[in-house]
Amino acid sequence: MSKIKVLHLIKSLGRGGAEMLLPETLKVHDREQFDFHFAYFLPWKDQMVPAIEALGAKAVCFKANNNLQMFKRVGEISRYVQEHKIEVIHSHLPWAGVIARLVGKKTGVPIVYTEHNKWERYNKITYWLNKLSFGWQDAAVAVSDDVQKSIRKNSSANFRELTLPAVQEARVNRKTRQPYLLNILNGVNTAHFVRDEQAGLQIRQELGIPAKAPVIGTVSVFRFQKRLDVWMEIAADILKKVPDAHFIIVGDGPLKDELLAKRKALGIEERLHMPGLKTDVKPYFSAMNIYMMTSIFEGLPIALLEAMSCSCAVISTKAGGVGEVVEDGKSGLLCEVDEYNHLADIGVRLLQKPKLCAELAVGARARVQVDFSINKMAEELEALYSFLKEERELSE
Repeated sequence: MSKIKVLHLIKSLGRGGAEMLLPETLKVHDREQFDFHFAYFLPWKDQMVPAIEALGAKAVCFKANNNLQMFKRVGEISRYVQEHKIEVIHSHLPWAGVIARLVGKKTGVPIVYTEHNKWERYNKITYWLNKLSFGWQDAAVAVSDDVQKSIRKNSSANFRELTLPAVQEARVNRKTRQPYLLNILNGVNTAHFVRDEQAGLQIRQELGIPAKAPVIGTVSVFRFQKRLDVWMEIAADILKKVPDAHFIIVGDGPLKDELLAKRKALGIEERLHMPGLKTDVKPYFSAMNIYMMTSIFEGLPIALLEAMSCSCAVISTKAGGVGEVVEDGKSGLLCEVDEYNHLADIGVRLLQKPKLCAELAVGARARVQVDFSINKMAEELEALYSFLKEERELSE
């Protein structure tokens, strides 16, 4: 039996959550049954390429400097699909999703699209391109219930239900059928993301943080939705009541200069450490006692799952899928998005009650082990790929 050939199509292979999932799922996929290719557009965002190639998969860049140039690559991608006998295209994020649907129309190859965020947060052009083409694909995957509700609310497509991993025979005309809509929750490699106390102590030493000092941290792209300016204000408030606390923000992004200026203005440069973009974030999670998020919207954030897998207690707003992952009082403590100011009091409470913090940390790891394993995610995706390939063969 020949392998099923799958092409992942995404705008970039940088350090975003969706991008980082690709090499992680590749590690646990059944490589005897599936052959994976990865295609992206932005050549300067290629941080995940070495990890993908090290795992024996092919990564190719269809160079485009902006969203509009991506449309010019439809023919080139279609030829690649035909030459490499790709049997399923799996696209991620709206612009790559639109391109994949056009390629699907040209080649007849089944299209899977994963929606990582809520439609209400897209700009008008992105929103309408996504909406107008959404019915052209074979399956839409939502990473959380919150994301699926957003799809149903905003999309004009009529969806069919599909429960995985059960695969049922479907004899349907591909030109007239409606796409499937299903949830496949993001997952984390719980075998890899295990707390490493020695690595955490090494990070603390490098940053000048005492071994016993309480640490609150986050790993984030420096974008508005993360509200890292608010994160810093909360850190400053916590320091007023817990003066021995330290804080870590790992990441980079377009708001870097503003955030560095904010840190200086708050007078917390010695206590808020910003080591930059890191490929290996596990040691930083291992240095944290608490993982804090101040986002105003999310899909289902990968860094949150990784932090929980590394036994970090969580304090966060209930943005998007966060409220679906973190069980309030069991694996973390949550507040409403518009009540983010409560996070300072929540943080102080946890730092002053180390027993409660330790209990939430244990609960956080247990939560992801049961419901957010990368192995479970990979198995469900494989079932979907196999189902769509079989369905196409039945309809020909």
